[in-house]
Amino acid sequence: MTPADYTEALRTIADPAYAAFQSALIPNMERERVLGVRMPALRALAKRLSSDDGKADFYASLPHTYYDEDNLHGCLIAGERDFERVIGLLDAFLPYIDNWATCDMLSPVAFRHREAVLLPHIRRWMASPHVYTCRFGILNLMRYYLDGAFREEYLTWVAAIPTEEYYLETMVAWYFATALAKQYETVLPYIAERRLAPGAHRRAILKACESYRLTEKQKDELRKLR
Repeated sequence: MTPADYTEALRTIADPAYAAFQSALIPNMERERVLGVRMPALRALAKRLSSDDGKADFYASLPHTYYDEDNLHGCLIAGERDFERVIGLLDAFLPYIDNWATCDMLSPVAFRHREAVLLPHIRRWMASPHVYTCRFGILNLMRYYLDGAFREEYLTWVAAIPTEEYYLETMVAWYFATALAKQYETVLPYIAERRLAPGAHRRAILKACESYRLTEKQKDELRKLR
């Protein structure tokens, strides 16, 4: 299949009504770029195309025209098993991501149980000036390094990221809210001492207080720090 065939395959499973809904969630996305493919259908298509001979040509056809093409690209990468290949594909793709939804749905299976080799790439992505590459780095630090692989220095990495851009501010807040739920005593000083930018600080507390994983006592403590 050619890249054009991939686009046509997306058109055949698109839902125009769902496209309107998706567009409302991504205000920086032009409406005409959204076909409206629902995620279950997208994942099923990616699974079907995972062994297609034209997949490499689709990977190389950046930038894509449609949001749904970007999401399909992400789903195909997510299904790849070879870690080094995934890193190369991501380094080619991440600079073209232009919205939070494509960024956040990208979850490669090759990352699982690879914390040691993944961490340098996360650090590199977090240092990127490109908003969604940086967001992707923080997102994966949150996914894989808040439990057994957690180290306090990771908090300093995230706290140091400039958050003038809205989609970085919200990601930093999400990271710290999740970190509070998993490593409360270690993370609390970052809130109490206001080490985050004001917007990220407020959003982190708000999101943490919405979590069922914190106790009411912890939430009351956080509310006093708003």
